[in-house]
Formats: sequence, C-alpha cells, structure tokens
Amino acid sequence: MEESEDVPKDFIELKSEKLSVDEVSELVVSPYCGAVSLFIGTTRNNFEGKKVIHLEYEAYSSMAETEIKKICRDVRQKWPSVKHIAVHHRLGVVPITEASVIIAVSSPHRAESLEAVMYCINTLKASVPIWKKEIYEDEYSWKENKECFWANSEK
Repeated sequence: MEESEDVPKDFIELKSEKLSVDEVSELVVSPYCGAVSLFIGTTRNNFEGKKVIHLEYEAYSSMAETEIKKICRDVRQKWPSVKHIAVHHRLGVVPITEASVIIAVSSPHRAESLEAVMYCINTLKASVPIWKKEIYEDEYSWKENKECFWANSEK
C-alpha cells in the first residue's frame, strides 16, 4: 500500500445499535502505525449507592458531529503523527456493561495515540451536546458531565 493510499481519516458515528470494539479498532489500523489506542466507556450498575438499571443518551446529532469533527482537527494539530481517529457514540438505551462510547486512535508510536485518546474523551465530555439519563430502580436522573463548560456557568 502506498502511503498516499492511507490518508488520515476520521470516522464519526452516532447510532442506536450496539457498538463494536472490533469494528471501531479495525477502522483505524494502518500499516504505517505501531499503535492503536482505545477508550471504551461502559454502563456501570451503580452510581453513588444507587442501582443503575441502564443509561439513555440523547444528542443534538448534527451539532454533536460538528463538535466531534472539531475535536479531530484539534487532535491532528496537537499530535501531527496521528493517522486515523474513530469516535462512535451510542444513543438511546445502553444496558449495563455495554459501550456508550468507543474512541480509537492510530499513530506510529504509543505516546501520541494514548494522549490523543485521553484528549478526545475529555473534550467530548466537555463540549459535545450528548446528554445522559441514568435510570435507577425507582427514579431517574439527567447527568451533567463535570467537564461540560455550560454545566459550570453560573446558575
């Protein structure tokens, strides 16, 4: 494969179907890279002593995709050696142990891909309009990401 055939790509998807770690990681594999780093955010069964039944996610999809594209551009400016980036986020109901978000980044060396993955998830939580509702046994709660800039403004 010629290097020109392996141009850097961003793979962004918001969907209601179950996310696949294999599918997302395969999107970013490159013969020019020795590292693929992943972050998988899963639904846990508890929060502050409450039993979580499942999560539900809603998004302003077009704006969310635009914000994720900005994150990818920022990653490429901060870590120019990054080859491919994949960000898949699930919408709707996400059962316990299933993935809500999978982020994969490939780069020639591990440091860049690991740093880029951490930047991606932290920035996504801070700036992308995706909302999480935790469903408990007898109640529910809309959750704010502590990183979210609009959640920290004066109320």
